[in-house]
Amino acid sequence: MNTTLRYWKEAATLILLAGVKNKHTNSLLKKQQTIHLIESCSHSEVFDYKTLLLQRSQQSGFMPNAYVFPGGLFESCDFSTDWLDVFRSFSELPNFGLGVVMQPLSSRPPIFATDRKKFGSAVPGEVAFRICAIRETFEEAGILIAVPSSNNKAYDGGIAKLIAYDPSELAVWRQRVQNDPTNFARMCKELNCMPNIWALYEWSNWLTPSTSPNSRRYDTAFFTCCVEELPYTFHDDKEISHFKWSSPVDALTSFRNKEIWIAPPQFYEMSRLCHFSSLSNLHHFCQQRSLEGCERWMAHIIKTSDGFFHILPGDELYSEDPNFTGEQLKMTTEKTSEELLNISKKIHRIGVQGLHNFVIHVNIEPKYKHFHPITRNNSETSENNVLHSSKL
Repeated sequence: MNTTLRYWKEAATLILLAGVKNKHTNSLLKKQQTIHLIESCSHSEVFDYKTLLLQRSQQSGFMPNAYVFPGGLFESCDFSTDWLDVFRSFSELPNFGLGVVMQPLSSRPPIFATDRKKFGSAVPGEVAFRICAIRETFEEAGILIAVPSSNNKAYDGGIAKLIAYDPSELAVWRQRVQNDPTNFARMCKELNCMPNIWALYEWSNWLTPSTSPNSRRYDTAFFTCCVEELPYTFHDDKEISHFKWSSPVDALTSFRNKEIWIAPPQFYEMSRLCHFSSLSNLHHFCQQRSLEGCERWMAHIIKTSDGFFHILPGDELYSEDPNFTGEQLKMTTEKTSEELLNISKKIHRIGVQGLHNFVIHVNIEPKYKHFHPITRNNSETSENNVLHSSKL
C-alpha cells in the first residue's frame, strides 16, 4: 500500500456485468446490431446483460445519493502476505498469472506503475487492486467473485461463473469483513476459495478533479468483470441505500429522465459500454485489450457562459503538463459551449449543462485499442465531433 501519497487516496472500482437470458433478446442479437437497433427497440430487450449500480447513502461524505459502480479505498490488508497462502498455487507466477501489461512503464499510470515491493508488499499491485475491487463488491452488494482453491490452473478466460454459497453464511462473513477487512482473507481460507482476480480486466483510470485543496481526491483503477447470470444482491443499508441492475442504455435513459444521478466518469463508461449489446462480445473485447494498458485521466474544468466542460487528455485545451498535486483552478470563457466547440479541432470533453444534461464530444482516436463512447444528445446520435463503431 502506498503510504507516501499526500494528495490522493488510491481506490478500485468494478464494472460488474451479468448476463440475462430471454428468447426475444437472443433473436434481436442475431440481427445486424447498429445504433439504429437500439433506438428502434425497447432498451431492456436489446442488451443480453445488465450492469450493477449502487446508490450511495444520503449521509455519504462523497457524492451522496449518486449511483456508482461498486468499489472503494485500498486497505493495507489487500496487500497482506496472507494472500500468498490463499493464492499459493499462483504466488510464484508473474502477477499471480494475470499476465504482463504491454504498455511501457514510462506511460503507465502511477497507480499501476508503482513498485509495491518498496512499500514492503509481497503482493503485486495488479493483484491487490483486484482483491480490493472484489472485497468492496462483497461488502457493498453481497456478491462474492471467487473460484475454488482446488483450481490449480489459471482462469480459463471464459465468462465467470459464481460459486453458489449459502446466502446466510455469506451474510455472516460479510458483516465480519465490513467490521474488519482483514477477515476477507480469513473468509477465503475458511471457504476454500480465491478471489477470482483473473475474471477482472483493466479498463480505465480516473482521478477526481478538484477546484478546492480540501476536496476529497481519488485515484481509481476501473476493472470490468463479466458473470454468467444476475447474482443474488443485497445492499448493506449503511454506505449503500439501494442497488439497480440496468443495461447501459437504460441507465443513461434513467439519468436523462432524472430518475438517478451518475457522475461524469460513470456517464462516460456507461456510454462506452453501449458499443456492446452482447455480453459475449463485450467479454471478448475486455479480454483482448486487457493487457494493452490505459491512460490516466483527470479532467480539467472550463466554465463557459452557459455551462461547463470536463476536458480530457487528447483535447487541444488539455494542459500538456497537468498539475496532479496542487489546486486546480477553473478556467473560464465568455464563449458559449457551442461556440467553443465550433472553434476546436481536437476534441475530447464532457459537456455539462445541468445535473442531468451531459454530452460527450470526441473526435480523436482512442489509445490502447479502446473505444470512445457512443454519444447521444437527447437520445439522438451526434454526427458532429464523434467517432464511434457501428457494431455494438
